[in-house]
Amino acid sequence: MTKKYQNGLVLSGGGTRGFAHLGVIAALQKLGIQPDVISGVSSGAIVGAFIAAGKSPEEVRDNFKRGWFFQYTKIHFPVNGLLKLDGLKEIIGKEIEAEHIEDLNTPFFICVSNLNMGTVEYKSTGNLSDTILASASIPIIFAPVELGKYLYVDGGLMDNIPVAPIRKDCQRVIASNISPINPKAKMKNLLQIATRTVYMSVNQKLDEIKQQVDYYIEPRGIDEYDVFQRKHADQLFDLGYKKTLEVLK
Repeated sequence: MTKKYQNGLVLSGGGTRGFAHLGVIAALQKLGIQPDVISGVSSGAIVGAFIAAGKSPEEVRDNFKRGWFFQYTKIHFPVNGLLKLDGLKEIIGKEIEAEHIEDLNTPFFICVSNLNMGTVEYKSTGNLSDTILASASIPIIFAPVELGKYLYVDGGLMDNIPVAPIRKDCQRVIASNISPINPKAKMKNLLQIATRTVYMSVNQKLDEIKQQVDYYIEPRGIDEYDVFQRKHADQLFDLGYKKTLEVLK
């Protein structure tokens, strides 16, 4: 049966390891593979939005090397969270013309967790910047984002490799996972602990996820990089690029 899309791309969460996603996409383009639909969560939603808007992976890499979104967070004291991602919203509004998800050049799904209902949702319509903020808002660390009548947080809590919204419509699905569990990783602060908690959920479902996709890309050594530092941007980009060529060639 003919599918709606030829190539679907899934981008996991993983903080500044998202630079590896950009390397994956650059390698796909080198191989003549252009995603017809993208599904992303957290940092994967940020990367995916820029690619779906028509930006090149190299352009996105260079822009974010000058200040990944954590450089642009603004302090927001509890009750809801320690930080508010207003700076990220400003960047998206400045760099991406599309105001709504459905206005992007490439069909795009953003994975978010509904805090009120305790469910996962995949948004393909609605305000782009607010939905991305919700998808990237790690609970306790970042304030929840209100979309309609509900509060939303990091989609990775429920689904950190969001294959579900695109699998049935794609001839081929390529998944990039930048958040494998490293047993030796040092967790020195609340941010690292909270992020680790999010990634634990996907680790339990990894075998199942691999069976759902046609190509699974997990850059070798990606788990050795901190998820909140941008100083290794070029190395991460190269890891994603090389692993993609290895998997698809």
